[in-house]
Amino acid sequence: MVKTGKLLRSLIRAGTRTAKLIAAATTPPKPVRKRAAAKPHAKTPCPATAPGAAAPRAAASRAAAARTATPRPAASVAAGARTAVAPGKWLSSHVPTAAGQRMNYWLYLPDHPAQPEGRPLIVMLHGCRQTATQFAQGTRMNLWAEKKGYAVLYPQQLLSHHAHRCWKWYERATQDGGGDVPTIVGIIHQVMTQYPIDRRRVYVAGISAGAGMANILALNHPGLFAAVGLHSGPVFGAGQNTLTAIGVMRHGAGLRADGAAHDILQRQPPFPGMPAILIQGLADTVVRPINQAQLMRQSLLLNRLSGPAKITQKARSSLHDFYVGRKLMLRAVQIEQLEHAWSGGDPALPFNAKGSPDASRMMVEFFGRHRRS
Repeated sequence: MVKTGKLLRSLIRAGTRTAKLIAAATTPPKPVRKRAAAKPHAKTPCPATAPGAAAPRAAASRAAAARTATPRPAASVAAGARTAVAPGKWLSSHVPTAAGQRMNYWLYLPDHPAQPEGRPLIVMLHGCRQTATQFAQGTRMNLWAEKKGYAVLYPQQLLSHHAHRCWKWYERATQDGGGDVPTIVGIIHQVMTQYPIDRRRVYVAGISAGAGMANILALNHPGLFAAVGLHSGPVFGAGQNTLTAIGVMRHGAGLRADGAAHDILQRQPPFPGMPAILIQGLADTVVRPINQAQLMRQSLLLNRLSGPAKITQKARSSLHDFYVGRKLMLRAVQIEQLEHAWSGGDPALPFNAKGSPDASRMMVEFFGRHRRS
């Protein structure tokens, strides 16, 4: 079998201009030019499904050392690195899975008292070939959380569930709310029980495979989450295994994209809507921009939105905003020249790209607009 990395590096670079991407919701964008190889921060195969290095032994040792369900102080995610360290508490713990294993998680709490109603909480899901601590360091989300008073929760996929820590967004059972979904929800409820969390302001976000899982969590538990943030994420509801997932990452879900959204609405007739921010690099050849176009289409259906987007051009990006009255319900961010990496992240770590716009800041600002009643 040809290795995934070789397959993905041979893809045609996707990247039509901003206006054309919306029209690609049902037709994949035309290839622009071939790429001999991706840049260092995106040259490895997709964190959505592809094989790669397992987590560092040190991180695995720290995770295995969590012996109780009560979070304990954890080593700084930035130990030995030049990146700034947020001054709050960095805790680690675990919950049991249905199979009797342990899913570890890390929790950041800001270094100042919570408001009377509690802290808002962001759940952050890493991609493949990442650990929870690497994701925290790469995105620098804790620094923004410190500024805005958010707690941030980082579940970590088990190596026994996937050899490269991929969340299985492409499995039908997971898409329907099974697989790792109940375990992650259990982690969230444990944290909300142990700490002062504002239950009206719980959000979920991720990159690549983590974005796919974040979307599944949000759509299966819309009463738990007030908004979702997807960076370089695959379209919802398609794929059955690793091989078919690669096809989704390259070409989207075709007609299945609309069908998957309608399935959610049929399963949950009083679906309350799900505010979403979708961030995509237009030079991403791993999870191609057609996925964002189809995620936009799904979000329009799920939020019952219509009408043209309000488009704002920035230096390296464009915003496509959809409102209900004065309430921003959907924001699609398209970033020129960005490959498969977290925008504004720490480039010392894989799947992170320096420079603007800062994806963590954009997500925190978008989440701040939303809460469940």
